[in-house]
Amino acid sequence: MSYKFPFILTVLAMVGGVFISIMFGANEAYFENRILQGLEKNVKVQSIQDPTEKSATIKKEQEKNWRYFQRYHFHATGIASLSLALLVFLAFIKASKKEILIASYMIAIGGFLYPFVWLFAGLYGPEMGRSEAKEAFAVLGYMGGLYLVGILYSLYLAAAKPWKAPLNFSEV
Repeated sequence: MSYKFPFILTVLAMVGGVFISIMFGANEAYFENRILQGLEKNVKVQSIQDPTEKSATIKKEQEKNWRYFQRYHFHATGIASLSLALLVFLAFIKASKKEILIASYMIAIGGFLYPFVWLFAGLYGPEMGRSEAKEAFAVLGYMGGLYLVGILYSLYLAAAKPWKAPLNFSEV
């Protein structure tokens, strides 16, 4: 199970990114309404006295917060796709099982958790404020660093260790 878990986590990340895009297509109004409801509770936005300025601020914030939902989709599907390719790539390296497992877990955990900073910023940003929401969930953003370290460690293993041949071409 321990060797399968990185693959399972990576596929779950991909499913999450695809699922939210299906939700966009099925009910985009849900996200737009959620953002507007959050902006109605945002103290900074509601303290603006000038109606024109308030309307412009709401429109700007609505667009920015909508972009965070899109970023979750883009990052979840893109990073998960690259993660899956990296996990398969690691299978061709003749490193110890422990080294492969460490690289696999760093890639899978970092790749799975990082996109959630954008999802939670999109969910809580309208009410809290965009910067405050990103800071509140920054630990998820730091998982991108774990992902990067996993990629660099994988590249180190690929350069330092011999490779397994996927096929024995001398028999073909």
